[in-house]
Amino acid sequence: MMPAWYQRMNPRERVLSWVVVGTVFVLLNLWIISWIFGALGAAQKEVATRRAKLTEQALYMKERDLWTKRDEWIGKHQPALNNPAEASALLDQLKEVAGKYDIQIENPVIGSGETTPYHQTVFASIETKSPWPPLVHFLYDLQRPDAFVVFENVNLAIDGSDPTMMRGKFKVARWFAPAQKTK
Repeated sequence: MMPAWYQRMNPRERVLSWVVVGTVFVLLNLWIISWIFGALGAAQKEVATRRAKLTEQALYMKERDLWTKRDEWIGKHQPALNNPAEASALLDQLKEVAGKYDIQIENPVIGSGETTPYHQTVFASIETKSPWPPLVHFLYDLQRPDAFVVFENVNLAIDGSDPTMMRGKFKVARWFAPAQKTK
């Protein structure tokens, strides 16, 4: 019943052949099991992603009226960008509020920023020097919801020469209504 090639082997060759066959069998099974567990892990990750997305969508549907009202409010109150010179008006506003709290403005720079389907921006970059409490009031006064003023970049540090003073570098943008309304 045994094949002729197997009968011609001596006992040592037979053991070696069984070791090789067993090793190949174990490695093949390990590869198959690894592939199965990898596919199972990928499927579980996809299920978790889809569940999170479904939960997010359910939340958006639940809060749909709130977001619709916010979108309507923004559409009514967000100012339109008439010309890029609005950046100088933003800089004037920054200087006015800074003057109200005795905040020193240094190195002012103005420019026009990005244009997206949701907004257009103009920006002003400034550096400030002031004590901490007036700086907090300055930041608070600038960020009213109806002002559409956004701090795109803020860097605050204690002044090295005077520990009671704060040095700030700000990139302040004003968001205007988009040129073309998206639906």
